[in-house]
Amino acid sequence: MREIPVGAKGTYSLRVMPAHLANQFKDISLPQVFATPMMVTAMENAALNAVRDYLDPGESCVGTLVNVRHLAATPVGHRVTAEAVVTKVDGRRIEFTVTARDEIEEIGNGTHERMVVDMALIDKRLAAKKRP
Repeated sequence: MREIPVGAKGTYSLRVMPAHLANQFKDISLPQVFATPMMVTAMENAALNAVRDYLDPGESCVGTLVNVRHLAATPVGHRVTAEAVVTKVDGRRIEFTVTARDEIEEIGNGTHERMVVDMALIDKRLAAKKRP
């Protein structure tokens, strides 16, 4: 892993589709709005994009903590853009502030943490957990 600078930014955008809605993704009784887990996914992807270029071959960066607020509803058809900014790097642990917006307003914000991992080590650990 190369040095990751505080202030590094990443973004991730998507157009809200029916499969992203709370009433489709979770429960039919929920409103037809962008689901919170989908917003978190966009924020995590933005964070990964912020540090992707600093990872060495064979490394990845996995989420370990999410603390966000979903502030506003977004209907189908709108574009959601998430942004992540590196606020702290402590060895392999990276902290971010994250936000998400649609075309009208900020729809969510919070903090996120990721850990740089060695994929070969992860694969070895997963292989040890396989059921017979």
